[in-house]
Amino acid sequence: MHILRISLAAGLALTVLSACGEVARLPVEAGMGPNPQLPPPNTTLIPTVNTARAVGWPPGAHPVAASGLAVTAYAGGLDHPRWLYVLPNGDVLVAETNAPPKPEDAAGGIKAWATGVAMKRAGAKTVSANRITLLRDADHDGVAETRSVLLEGLNSPFGMALIGNQLYVANADAVMRYPYETGQTHIAAPGVKVTDLPAGINHHWTKNLLASADGARLYVSVGSNSNVGENGMDIEEGRAAIWELDVASGAKRLYATGLRNPVGMAWAPDGKTLWTAVNERDELGSDLVPDYMTSVRDGGFYGWPYSYFGQHVDTRVEPQRPELVAQAIVPDYALGPHTASLGLAWSGGAKLPEPYINGMFVGQHGSWNRDPRSGYKVIFVPFDKNQPSGPARDVLTGFLNESGQAQGRPVGVAIDAQGGLLVADDVGNVVWRVGAQP
Repeated sequence: MHILRISLAAGLALTVLSACGEVARLPVEAGMGPNPQLPPPNTTLIPTVNTARAVGWPPGAHPVAASGLAVTAYAGGLDHPRWLYVLPNGDVLVAETNAPPKPEDAAGGIKAWATGVAMKRAGAKTVSANRITLLRDADHDGVAETRSVLLEGLNSPFGMALIGNQLYVANADAVMRYPYETGQTHIAAPGVKVTDLPAGINHHWTKNLLASADGARLYVSVGSNSNVGENGMDIEEGRAAIWELDVASGAKRLYATGLRNPVGMAWAPDGKTLWTAVNERDELGSDLVPDYMTSVRDGGFYGWPYSYFGQHVDTRVEPQRPELVAQAIVPDYALGPHTASLGLAWSGGAKLPEPYINGMFVGQHGSWNRDPRSGYKVIFVPFDKNQPSGPARDVLTGFLNESGQAQGRPVGVAIDAQGGLLVADDVGNVVWRVGAQP
């Protein structure tokens, strides 16, 4: 009976929170592209909470691929797969991971409780498996026949990068290095810490890695410790940023700042221009603020927390920093409000039909702060040379069922050795593979 009362209270709390929110006045598409519509903020006393309950895929079900494409399960039965990395020999690494324990979880309080209820409903409150699993498709039929635990006992691992015979892993609190030999299925050697990363509260805990073409540098993405600095800017030191790490010395410097939660990173076709997918801020209404992807300038400032999409001031932030707002760079391409755009992969190497051969794939994990919901799909943004050149196209949909429940939620995306698109689904616990329609 006690459990039932808690469950009813939780459901009532979510109902009340949702009822006190607001609804979008614009379609998601209005908040996409190089010049998104940015209406005035629509704040409410209690923000919109519209999470999709995580239910998983019923037997035999799968996402819906766009015309000309087909989707199959590359590997199932995983434990919250979030991120993907394809090794040169074609083996696929999957970070089975979730957030580390947070101080506010132990501190309690109604906000922490309500947040925990919403996260559990969305399937994001599971204990982290803290491992990297290796998947192998030896016969190249689009299905991994074998899997093995490559690394275990990690601390909320996420980004991975191989440089030479060293595998780098970004834990929630540090970049680690492990010896690796081609074809290896398990690494028993202890890791070596390359550098510490900002940790602690970990409002955004995922830390991603991307190696430079020459292997001399690693780029490390670190999200903010808050929505808009409401916990004080002292705890944001080194966060909401992309770091550049010198592999040989371990020295690092801030490469770009003001990026609320940069997650996916990829190189443009020139191999020199760094792109990232960024989660923007919440609680300004269902139509604000669009997530985005952008090329990243060395030394660039992108607004957070003082402004969004360039120099649109967020009046909630105190104290204001007009001198920083004046420097804020306008992102290249908006990806829709609250879509939780996380995964980012350049299409190079993909063997897909014509519309999908030159551009960026984006994994949109899906909204909690928008009514109606947004995201919950994989999209493709076409490029001309190094710049977006048209509207986004849906690649993989159907993650929400007819009742608005989450059968899956896409996160990391990557191109496999055979030219298919891999998609990590952390609610369905599947890695999906998208290929050309036979």
